[in-house]
Formats: sequence, structure tokens, C-alpha cells
Amino acid sequence: MNHTFHIPVLGLGYSIDTPLKVAKYGISSVVSIVDDELTERMRKFHSEKNNEKYLPIEKKVTDSRAVRITAYLNLLHKLVNEQFESLLNEPAEPGTALDKYFELLPDSSALKTRYIEVLKMKNVQEKSLALEALKSKLKPGSIDVNIMSKVDKANYGLKDEYLGDDHTDALAAMRGFANSNLKASVIISAGLNPRLYAYIEKCVDFYPNSSGVLHKNIILKVSDFRSAMIQAKMLAKKGLWVSEFRVESGLNCGGHAFATEGFLLGPILEEFKERRADLTAELYKIYSEALIGKGFSVLSTPLQRITAQGGIGTAEEHRFLINYYQLDAAGWGSPFLLVPEATNVDDNTLMDLINADHTDYYLSNSSPLGVLFNNFKKSSIEQQRQERIAKGRPGSPCTKKFLCTNTEFTSLPICTASREYQSLKLKQLAEQNLSEENHKRQFTTITEKICLCEGLCSSAYLKNGILKPKENRAVSICPGPNLAYFSGKYSLKEMIQHIYGKTNLLESVSRPNLFINELNLYIDYLKKDIAVQLDELSVKKERYFTKFREQLQQGIAYYQGLIPELKKQSNIAISEMQQQLLQAEHALAACKI
Repeated sequence: MNHTFHIPVLGLGYSIDTPLKVAKYGISSVVSIVDDELTERMRKFHSEKNNEKYLPIEKKVTDSRAVRITAYLNLLHKLVNEQFESLLNEPAEPGTALDKYFELLPDSSALKTRYIEVLKMKNVQEKSLALEALKSKLKPGSIDVNIMSKVDKANYGLKDEYLGDDHTDALAAMRGFANSNLKASVIISAGLNPRLYAYIEKCVDFYPNSSGVLHKNIILKVSDFRSAMIQAKMLAKKGLWVSEFRVESGLNCGGHAFATEGFLLGPILEEFKERRADLTAELYKIYSEALIGKGFSVLSTPLQRITAQGGIGTAEEHRFLINYYQLDAAGWGSPFLLVPEATNVDDNTLMDLINADHTDYYLSNSSPLGVLFNNFKKSSIEQQRQERIAKGRPGSPCTKKFLCTNTEFTSLPICTASREYQSLKLKQLAEQNLSEENHKRQFTTITEKICLCEGLCSSAYLKNGILKPKENRAVSICPGPNLAYFSGKYSLKEMIQHIYGKTNLLESVSRPNLFINELNLYIDYLKKDIAVQLDELSVKKERYFTKFREQLQQGIAYYQGLIPELKKQSNIAISEMQQQLLQAEHALAACKI
């Protein structure tokens, strides 16, 4: 890859068309394919915008979810290729898209160095030939897709008959990607889904062709080495290769947060670094045997990348992660929410993000998935939630039903953020005659859930002027806590120059190193968890807390030992980091069980 960063998936709608904005410059990004209604509406929008023929795919069409997703991805593929061909036909002059392609590359790029040399050539014919040779080495960024394995709702027909495993949400989305024209990757996040893995085994594009090339690649978003090994082995036994492990911080990230048991990003990346060769060799042995069993010719070991993301905020951190841990790239997500050229953030939400401080970002239980969710206090959906409670009508109308998983009160699953569920649950709560304090706590737990299906799409509809008259305007947004340090509206060029160290958007901002930020997030998480469990502390939970503290203590010791390397490779204030580690150690010691 020409760039050393990628843009991860951002909610549902925030990066739904990011490839159309950045791929022509060689920048890879990730599109969510959870919501087929969103992909269908964005297909209509971009078809009309680009004078492409648009034929609607109605919900009643057989396998409509997969068909819609395929159609949208094919449109992205077509438009990005057209953009890129147009870019290649532009002159090598300031202000052109071709010149911008090279300008955005890191200074370490051989392509950029060669471009500067070519521009200095005096001989016109020689310059033209050299430029054409250089253009042949350019390529657009990858249009990758994300599937959350936990978002795998079962689907039913008109007579409430189960449509079968192949028509659950995750499998239909995978089919939509597999049937598309993209030569790209699917990022599987949110843990293990054996049913999904079994389905991928049926998709031919995930197997090598006669030249050993994979048209579709698998990327696993993982939180630690053990998880990576377990999932990758399962896939390897099916003859499926993991082309990249995308290591994400458990808490210092955007969207859903999957807290580890005290394992921190630095030690996790250290294990990947130390065991990378063994990991690849062990997986290749299993993979090659499986391929032979399926009748494929086995060639050399395929490429296997390791990248990291979550809380990266400076060029120094970016460089250190890549150089010290020998990573192939790093992901920059939440900061791009402040880049209108790249993402879909409506004007009101954008201004709220720009003017936010640390107290506006918090870890919540708002997600109907029952997974921790990074939330934003100023979001309009949070204001709407409070207003509905005040009116005595908590919960949301459930129209899309992607997160319907609860059968506590109904035969068919419903969503815990829905008005239907919260009404039933609150009625049950009222009958329990609990103390005022206990009732209040449980009331908050029930009504904290918000509708993500609509909330994470509405910003894209608002920004592009396609929100329907009676649709909910409330916006849900889930930036990582690291965004609190950024406080401006930036151009694509400004953000990329910041990533590569040509400018510093945080020059006047006091910000701890990303490792310290994550460590403090984990200590706060442990402190709150202990406080919640203290009244009914089981032996099992006590062991969990003890192990959690031990892992954090080991992480602090690891970072203390890492300081000489940080000093060697960056300008970090070592004495300040030592003091911050000492403060973290004291805070951890205060987490009494």
C-alpha cells in the first residue's frame, strides 16, 4: 500500500461513501454493510448525482438484502474506477487530482520521490515516458467492507416462517459482498460467529485462483493475540486465509468497545511482534492442508498484514507503532469525523464535536447489543431520549429491526431500545416493589438504550439532503475519547499532513501518550465495575478483578520498560510519562476489592 494509514468503519452512515471521497488518492477505507436500506438510498443518491441509471430494489425482491448490498458495492467500484481513470488523465500540475495524489503521500514514499524527480526533467519526451511509467504504479485505495458478526438477526417471512440460516443478516451481507465486483476485504468484527465462518467457506472468491490470487480477502478485527489465533485457525481449517489482523484497543476506540481483561495495546502488539512468524507458519500449515483437501494447488504463503487502531493522535505515535511493532499500517478513525471531505457528519453535530471537551465523551450501555458503546453526550439522539422519558414515553419506534434479539416478553425477537420492550420491562419493574434507589438504577439501565439503526444513519441523510419528511432527525454518533483533543474542522490535506508529521493539529494541546490514555480508561473502567459489583461480589468476580488488576500492573511495568525505546524513536517527554505511569499505579492500587 502507498499510504501507511487507513480509515476504519465509522458507524453506519459516517463512512458509507468515504471511498468516493478518498479512494482515488490511494487511501483505503471501510464501508458498513449492516443496513441495506442505507446502501439502497445511497445508491439512489449517487446514481442520480453521477447520471447513472437507477432501478430500485424493493424489500419484497427475493434475497433483497444481499442484492441491494451487491448493487451498492458495484456502484462504488464503478465510480471509484472512473474517478481514478480521470485522475490518471490529468496533467502533472499543481491543483490537479493527479498532483494531489502524490502530494498526500508520505515523504518516505518512493512514488512521491520519483514524482518530484520526474517534474524536474527538462526533456519533454523523457518526462512524458517517465510520468506514464509512474502512473502505471498507482492504484486506488481499497473499498473494504465491515460486517459485525453479532449483528446477525434471524429473518422471517410474511407468515412468520423462518427463512433459514443463509438469510440471517450477517450471512446475507456476506453474500452481498461475495457477489460484488470488488477485489477487496471484508473486516469481520465483534467476535466469533461459526455460522458466518461456515458460510464464507461456500464463497468461491475467498479461495485462490490458479495464480494464487485472492479476489476477496478476510480481515479480522481482534483485541488480542489469543483471539486472533483461535479465529484464524477456525478459518484456516476451512481453507480460508486471514490476510490481516486489525488489532484494536479495547476501550480507546470509537463505536462498540470490547474491553479486554486488563490487556493493554502495547503488550498485545508486543506479542504479535514476537510471535508473528510463528503465527503465520502455523496458520499456513493448517490452511495449505485444507486447500489440498479441497483440490486447490498450494502456492507460497500468502501475505498476512498486522495493523493497529484506536486512540492514535499524533504523527509520532503513528510512526512509533509502525516502526517499533513492525506494523504494516495504522487506522485513524474518529479524527476523520472532523473532515467533511471524507465523512458524513451533519453541520449541527460537527459543530458540537468541534466545541466538545473530555466530559462529553463517555462509555455507555446505550447499545441494544448489550456491548459497551462509546457515546457523545451532545448528540441529538441523547437529547431526544431524555425528552421521551420526560413525556412518559421512553424507547424508540422500531422500524428497521436490525438489533432485534430479545425474546423475554415476545415469541419473535424485539429490540431493547424499542418502545415496545421498554414499556413491557418498566411494567415488570413497577411490580417488583423495589427501594427507590434500586428502582431508579434499574429504570436508568432499561431506558439508557438508544436506537442505533436510525441514529447512526440520519447524519448521512441530513448532510446529503435525503432525509424523508417524517423521518427521525436525531443523530447518534460514537467517536472514540481521543477525539476530545481535536477541536477544528479540517481539510483532507490537513488531516493527512497531521498523520505524516508535516503539520501538528494538536500543537497547543496537552495530551498524554496513547498508551497512557488507554491505561487510564482501563483503570476507570475497573473502578466503576468494582463499585457496581461490590454489594454482591461473588468469588468468580473477585478472581476476575484480581486478574484484571494484575494485567494492568504488568502493563504499567511493560510501559516503564518501553520508555527507553520511546525516547529513542520520539520526542515524548519521558519524565512526564514516568510521572503519569506512577499516578496510574497509585490509582490502580486504590481500586480496592
